[in-house]
Amino acid sequence: MAVYKCSVVDPAGKKHKISKSAESKSEIADYLKQNNYVIIDIKKSESSVELSGLKPNRIKSKDLAVFCKQLYAMLKAGVTIVNSLEILKQQTENKRLAKIIGQMYEDLQKGNTFSEALSHHKDAFPTIFISMAEAGELSGNIDIIMNRLSNHFEKEYKIENKVKGAMTYPMILVIVCVAVVVFLLTTIMPTFVEMYSSSGVELPKITQVMISVSEALKNYWYIFVVAVVAIVFAVSAMNKNENVKLKEDYYKLHIPVVKNLVLKVATSRFTRTLSTLMGSGVPLLQALETVSGVTGNTYIASKIMEAREDVRRGLALSQPLRQQGVFPPMVHSMIKIGEDSGSIEEILDKTADFYDEEVDTAVTRLTTMLEPIMIVFMAIIIGFIVIAMVTPMFDMVKTVQ
Repeated sequence: MAVYKCSVVDPAGKKHKISKSAESKSEIADYLKQNNYVIIDIKKSESSVELSGLKPNRIKSKDLAVFCKQLYAMLKAGVTIVNSLEILKQQTENKRLAKIIGQMYEDLQKGNTFSEALSHHKDAFPTIFISMAEAGELSGNIDIIMNRLSNHFEKEYKIENKVKGAMTYPMILVIVCVAVVVFLLTTIMPTFVEMYSSSGVELPKITQVMISVSEALKNYWYIFVVAVVAIVFAVSAMNKNENVKLKEDYYKLHIPVVKNLVLKVATSRFTRTLSTLMGSGVPLLQALETVSGVTGNTYIASKIMEAREDVRRGLALSQPLRQQGVFPPMVHSMIKIGEDSGSIEEILDKTADFYDEEVDTAVTRLTTMLEPIMIVFMAIIIGFIVIAMVTPMFDMVKTVQ
């Protein structure tokens, strides 16, 4: 699902700009006509790249956090932003980021603003960085903005590590399981085959199947390798399809073991990023468009963009979020409190802190559940192979007796 920016004229003759997620331009055109808009132009938004899950090769959150913290320290000390970039390009360890900083330094010398220099590298910097830098330039508080961004990316880095940590252990177990199975089938099984063939014992069906698999793996291993590579490429290509990615992310929110973690990570990112943007002076509509690209789930991103349209029409943010029911009830309840009290940034920040802790709990719970499941799975597979190898030995003993 892509995001389209539309220039339209309403029945009263007023010109509007509308952003809406849809699967095609024709779907957008039908929607606008049904609402009595006269269409001037429809363009695919750049943010649709993030919604579709086709994420560019971004600089890592850890490197961005260090960059923002160093830039904040220099600006706070009175160093100009041009001189700060000149220093940072020489001491930044990430070579790609150092090269980009050098290009930004040249852009600033040519008269571009910091946000304009950042916008020339949208493939490297997330939208939140560019939007907040622009807001900081307008308010004259670019140093404060860099400090907020540094804190934001540090917390984002912690969340990323938690999620990766939850997936690391199961992946290691899968790799170990595959390695053990391949070793048993290609090294140990042939030894038993020679022994059984010389004894003349009739082999059970399970052993015959394992022998066939062992021979196929030894003689046609390259076919298995090609098949695995083909599957990986096929899955990667499917994930680049907007509709497939949208459905995949939708089903993730309904898988019993996974949905809890996915939803809490998305909620933490949504509340944290929205709080950071609004606290930096970024307008709500622009903030929502930016936030839709950081949740890590395209289905949730599409719902945020739908909520954005409702906000554009005059509704408070808490209303469409409650109606959609994507986020936990606590989120729209806290946003409603923030809207009523006029302290929505602080409320969102506290909500983000709460869900950061919930992510910790969800990761621990998921890991605790996966460990015994994976161990039992490995035991069944390896046990099946061992039984296939050992069973004929009992028949040999009976024959000898």
